[in-house]
Formats: sequence, C-alpha cells, structure tokens
Amino acid sequence: MIDPKLLRQSAAEVAANLVRRGFEFDADAYLALEERRKALQVETEQLQSERNASAKSIGKAKAQGDDIQPLLAAVKDLGERLEASENALQEIQVQLRDIELGLPNLLSDEVPTGNSEDDNTEVRKWGEPPQLGFEARDHIELGEGLGQLDFESASKIS
Repeated sequence: MIDPKLLRQSAAEVAANLVRRGFEFDADAYLALEERRKALQVETEQLQSERNASAKSIGKAKAQGDDIQPLLAAVKDLGERLEASENALQEIQVQLRDIELGLPNLLSDEVPTGNSEDDNTEVRKWGEPPQLGFEARDHIELGEGLGQLDFESASKIS
C-alpha cells in the first residue's frame, strides 16, 4: 500500500507514476475527499470539545442546584450533530481507504516504460541457461506424476 502521507503530498507525481503501469489514479478526486475528511475531522473534534464542556457545566449547575433543563436540551442537539459528523467522517475514511488499498505499488524510476515484457531491457546476465537433454515439464505435471500434488482433491476441500 502506498503511504497516505505520500498520496496527500505528491498526488500528481503518484498519478504520473501509476500511468506508467497502465493505472489511472484520479488525484483531484482523492485530494477533494482528503480535504472533506480534514474538514469533518475538525468539525467532529470541535463538537466533542463542546460536548465535554457542556457536560462539565451541567455537572457544576447540578451541584449548585440550578435548573439544568436548558443545558440538557442544548446537549441533546449537540449529540445528534456529533453523531452525524462522526458517521460522515467514517464514511469518508472508508472511501479513502478503499482507494488506497486499490492502488498498485509505485514503479522505480529505473524501470523502463512499456506495455509488455518486450519493452524491458536486460541489465545483466549470469551464466548460460542449462541445455536440457529432454523436454522440460511444468511443476504441476511433475508433482502430479510423483503423487505429491492432488489438485482435484484440493479443489474439493477448498
């Protein structure tokens, strides 16, 4: 997963890197969601602070024997607004997380741009591939032939 901090700070560069992979990342939409998340987070924290301050003032008023009904009515409305803000914040965070988890890894600058393995460049080679005196077989074929792999039973179990 790509670091969310990198996405916030360098969304255009990340989008350009992902284009090399053939993946389109809408950096503007991501940043708009991120701005919305920040605003909701600030709003939620302010409402929580107000609720805590109101709870203290209700406690003091109750201890002094004052009428607390007007304070309770204000706190009720505050609680509903806080819950709505928390739900909206959680929704935005889920959307951001889904976007972040859907992004592929970034390519190194050393990786050549291309659409297939034919566009790759050979950097170095060590030794020569062995010349087999027989036709090479797939590991699945070998495992089944040796009785070590049973894909039919495995598919039934899973």
